[in-house]
Amino acid sequence: MSKNTELELVALTKQYGETVAVDNIELKIPQASYTCLLGPSGCGKSSTLRMIAGHEIATKGDIILGGKNITTLAPADRGTAMMFQNYALFPHLSVLDNVAFSMKIKKIDKVERHKKAKDMLALVDMAQYSERYPEQLSGGQQQRVALARALITRPSILLLDEPLSALDPFLRLKMRVELKRLQRKLGISFVHVTHSQDEAMALADNIVVMHDGKIEQAGSPIDVFNKPATEFIARFMGGHNVISSDGILQAIRADKISITKKEKTAKDGLFSFKSQIEEIEYLGTNVQVSAKHDEFGDVVVNLSDQTFFKNPFEIGDSVFLSWKAEDAQMLPN
Repeated sequence: MSKNTELELVALTKQYGETVAVDNIELKIPQASYTCLLGPSGCGKSSTLRMIAGHEIATKGDIILGGKNITTLAPADRGTAMMFQNYALFPHLSVLDNVAFSMKIKKIDKVERHKKAKDMLALVDMAQYSERYPEQLSGGQQQRVALARALITRPSILLLDEPLSALDPFLRLKMRVELKRLQRKLGISFVHVTHSQDEAMALADNIVVMHDGKIEQAGSPIDVFNKPATEFIARFMGGHNVISSDGILQAIRADKISITKKEKTAKDGLFSFKSQIEEIEYLGTNVQVSAKHDEFGDVVVNLSDQTFFKNPFEIGDSVFLSWKAEDAQMLPN
């Protein structure tokens, strides 16, 4: 039977003086899953991660890992490992000794710790750089070394604080694939803090969106994107228009709205509204069109490049926007 590594946060709260950074949150993170804590700056996601790691002390509440209360344990005694945003590598140590450092602190024999460090470096495809120093590595290579150093402790959960933010866009995409591959191969939970919606959607089995210290919505990427629970989620996740009409608030995906020069018959649950095109952006595989409606304001529509160029529009054109009733997600006012 595999070891239970489910993580549970129970009424977890963090205050800094009078400021409440994390406000009484409840969350269960399944074992062997990839979870992203997502939200804007100051939403409480990093404070939550640091409490799980033991680098911040919880003001109230409990952190349960594998059925064991770890709330007051020292970081080294929790069964977690944390990879920091700036990687925090020791500049005076070689790659090999950086990875082996925690084992040296535990007074493990040099031959044994170097063997395990080399195994970890092979796992992250960095074995050939074992004798180099951090300043001799690229940002992506430093990140791999930091990953190996965190993983050598064989944690139940790996905690990652904005691990891709310092990388260029191309390398960021490459490392996303590597992180997911590693998580699957190791079979442990990754809890990853990010402010990037695309990053969370690409990586996570579970997305936890935080706002003002609270969990606004938690669920699979598909559910969070397609079924936003609140206006904040619909706007923050992107790809949605939030429209209010007759006291009803609803979110409609930008790719579920069509644009025509002639009005479609308003039947069978189809809504059609006259608007004016204000902006057109060509984005490669799709074209983003912004239109203005007298009541709704700005509405964004995503069309495939083929659809747009088959019947192109110009800025200033009067058009009709339409969508089906079943494509609108109702939101609480």
